[in-house]
Amino acid sequence: MSENVKISNIEISNSKKLTVIAGLNVLENYELAFEVANKLKNVTESKGNSFIFKASFDKANRSSVDSYRGPGLEKGLEIFKELKKNGHRLITDVHEIKQVEKISEVVDVIQVPAFLSRQTDLIKEVCQSKKPLNIKKGQFLSPDQMRNIIEKCNHFGNDEVMLCERGTSFGYDNLVVDMLGISKLKSFNRPVIFDVTHSLQLPGAGKSFAGGRGDQAEDLAKAGVSIGIAGLFIEVHPNPKEALCDGPSATPLDEFESLLERVNVVDKAVKGL
Repeated sequence: MSENVKISNIEISNSKKLTVIAGLNVLENYELAFEVANKLKNVTESKGNSFIFKASFDKANRSSVDSYRGPGLEKGLEIFKELKKNGHRLITDVHEIKQVEKISEVVDVIQVPAFLSRQTDLIKEVCQSKKPLNIKKGQFLSPDQMRNIIEKCNHFGNDEVMLCERGTSFGYDNLVVDMLGISKLKSFNRPVIFDVTHSLQLPGAGKSFAGGRGDQAEDLAKAGVSIGIAGLFIEVHPNPKEALCDGPSATPLDEFESLLERVNVVDKAVKGL
């Protein structure tokens, strides 16, 4: 099994320059998605990083019924198709088996949410899409347990798998990142992606919405990248206070470029690029 995953014309590897998966927590409208995707693409290209735009069409795992979920599958597909026409590589998450076929026709990478990382039927379906996969490590899983998920994907005929660290539950309403756990994920010879934004969450801290520590994104990003990983996952918003979902964990869009500059310095030093 190779450590590399090919997506379009880019190669994602723990030993190559950092790939950036960035975008919105959830689609709000086409105009915002277009603005953010273009800005991120321009910034990442200017820094020499490969870029994949991320956004969810549905946030199905909210604890409160009042939480904003997104535009849904059909409207989400319309927005994704327009972004593809403008040359963007795309990644989004699926929550149900019936979503996989339609999503796989448009996006470049399918993401499996952390809460669903052990759902065998869903894993089987995404594997059979023949798309590269980004599988988030459940907040309740040890790094060692991700080996079983890799083997499950291989069983269903897909070895184009990236492992995504997104924090581990630490008591109530808190997440921590085990840096030694990231090192363990690397030992499985798979590209490792570090989801900084969701590792900054304080689940349920806002009572009916998640709290977060978005102002500490750069510190956490540099710590994770210092281990030598394939990619960084980060969510941004032009005005996090007005974001319809997970604003407290998002990075302001106008701060993304400076954050990436400093993270790239760490990545270059660690990998000897």
